[in-house]
Amino acid sequence: MKFLSYIKIFVPICFISLTGCMQSLDNLKMSKNNSINIDKDTNGIVALKEVFDSSVKKIPTLTAVGYAVVSSQPGRSQAQKRLMAIRSARMSAMRELAEQIHGIQVDSNTTIIDLMVQNDTFRAVVKGIIRGAKTVRINPTSDDTYETVLEIDRDMMMALLKNARRT
Repeated sequence: MKFLSYIKIFVPICFISLTGCMQSLDNLKMSKNNSINIDKDTNGIVALKEVFDSSVKKIPTLTAVGYAVVSSQPGRSQAQKRLMAIRSARMSAMRELAEQIHGIQVDSNTTIIDLMVQNDTFRAVVKGIIRGAKTVRINPTSDDTYETVLEIDRDMMMALLKNARRT
C-alpha cells in the first residue's frame, strides 16, 4: 500500500519534469536569430547555428586562465618544478579554451531508492582542437602558484569552428 502512494506522487512529478524539458527544447528553436539550435545529425546535442553568416563580427576574442601549484609538480629541483607548473597552468588554460569553443560533454547517473538519492555521480569530458592560442602572460600569483593567460582571436576561432564542422 505504501508503494502505491509513492507511485501516485512520483508519476505526476515525472510528467511535469518532462513537460518542462520539452518546453526548454522548443525555446531553443523558436527564432531564426537564435544562436543555437538542435542539430539532428548529432543526436540532439546542442550545436552552434551557422556562425559563418553575418554574425561573424559578433564573435569575440576568447581568453582563458589556467593555474598550477609548484609544490605538487614532479621534478628534481625547484626550478624544474616551476617550469612544470607553468606548463601545467598552460594546459589548464588550453582546456578552458576548448570548453569555450567546443563545449563540454557531461554524463551523469543518479540512483534513487525509496525516493532518496543514494548515489549521484557525474563526469565531464572536454574534446577539441586548439590552434593559434597566444600566451598573453605568465605570472606567479603567490610563492607556490602560477597563472597563465591565453587568448584566441576571432579569425583563428573561425578557422577552428570551420574545421570542427567538417569533422
